[in-house]
Amino acid sequence: MNAQMKESSAVQMAFERAAARAPALIETTAEQRIAKLQKLLQATLAARPQIHAAVRKELGLCDTDIDAQLLMIKGEIEFFVKHLKRWMRRAPVMGSLMTLGKKSYIQYEPKGVVLNLATWNAPYAICLVPAIGALAAGNAVIIKPSELAPHSAQVVADIVEAAYAADECTVLQGGAEVAQELLALPFNHIFYIGGHQVGRLVMKAAAEYFASVTLEMGGKNPTIIDASADIEDAARKIAWARLSNAGQVCIAPDYALVHASIEQPFIEALQRAMTAMFNADGRGFDQSPEYPRIINPRHFERVKDLIEDARSKGATISFGGETKAEQRFIAPTIISKVSEQMKVMSEEIFGPVIAIVPFSTREDVIRTIKRRPKPLALYIYARDREEIDYYLKHTTSGSTVVNHNMIQSGTNPHLPFGGVNASGIGRIGGWQTFAETSNARSVIEEGPPLDKNPNAFFPPYTDKYKKMAGSMLQRPIVVPDVVIHAINGVIKLTSSFSRKG
Repeated sequence: MNAQMKESSAVQMAFERAAARAPALIETTAEQRIAKLQKLLQATLAARPQIHAAVRKELGLCDTDIDAQLLMIKGEIEFFVKHLKRWMRRAPVMGSLMTLGKKSYIQYEPKGVVLNLATWNAPYAICLVPAIGALAAGNAVIIKPSELAPHSAQVVADIVEAAYAADECTVLQGGAEVAQELLALPFNHIFYIGGHQVGRLVMKAAAEYFASVTLEMGGKNPTIIDASADIEDAARKIAWARLSNAGQVCIAPDYALVHASIEQPFIEALQRAMTAMFNADGRGFDQSPEYPRIINPRHFERVKDLIEDARSKGATISFGGETKAEQRFIAPTIISKVSEQMKVMSEEIFGPVIAIVPFSTREDVIRTIKRRPKPLALYIYARDREEIDYYLKHTTSGSTVVNHNMIQSGTNPHLPFGGVNASGIGRIGGWQTFAETSNARSVIEEGPPLDKNPNAFFPPYTDKYKKMAGSMLQRPIVVPDVVIHAINGVIKLTSSFSRKG
């Protein structure tokens, strides 16, 4: 009980420190924020050996795959270094007939204290990328890493401590009890990347204090393989995406909608691609130094159960299916002849397993996709432009990639990343993170008077003002920008002469 009270006190104290520091952070300059981001990058790269060791223990990833996360962090920081000064400036906006002679602009100001509840499957990118944007926007940030990746959580804490004072950015480690206590506090914005169950809890907690949220919650991502697709190319890319991180990636292809005319050739090509990547020497997928593992025994049993449930309900395990509990190893698995009654078609797989669903018409594809919540990602493989455009027009998703997959996250900071409805709310990446954690404050500054009578626009209204207001209902209020510019120029010029006189 005493230990629990001590931990509770630490959470409360961390929030109070951050809340007390937040007002001063509004005053920090772009140069000051950039210097700290650069220090964060230096600390991250300096910890590369510790990062490699931690992720190897937790997920069995090879160093090259781990470095991909570090590249995301590096790219994000460099993007902010390049653009932050401009983003922090007042952003002028066009005037209107209603604001003639006045100055209108947007002033971006930090929301205050931001919480990032991070998950375990990409612990460094998920902990740091949202924090980078929030810190650049001038917020105080608290990061809660996942307890399922404890080695990485400690390394993240060490990195942040090397770059930031504890009242500006700090890492709080612990389990669900720490997350629950954090969610009971009045944060101004909350990031959460993970599953629907916790996502709902985050939204409910945020509602208590009207905090804004950015949620990215994954789901079942469809991959469409049209009859016109390059089968070998599609199979190679889908195999890579489905097996990356042992399939524990929110934007990984979850099930493949394959035109019936190429179903068997595609399955065979997928088998060859998986084998070439992780079992070229024939010693077994479990012997590959580059093939990852499932994060923990609980998730291992969950993925294994998806395979066994499909098998018991009549599906065909076209490839793989082998498991080794002591290694948390699940072989690359292709399941065909699936039905809607199988868990593999209703639950997010989040493992190295893909379901094959044949289709005859593109209308079948749309019906299958629409039976599920809107996905985080959708992939289209086709060489026929008409087919590509059809699927883009008749589906919706947080992101879509044509003739590739999993290249839309962390690769181009100009692109917003996130989901839609059940797969997510809000966007992450570059400007989007800055905007999510900033208050876009609208400002209008009064200009020179438009009438010699200072009371002309106040009651009791003059006949002239009544006529002007009424006449505006009879004509377009929206006028070309060039006209607004010209009128404002005349007002300023007239006002200048008036002051000289």
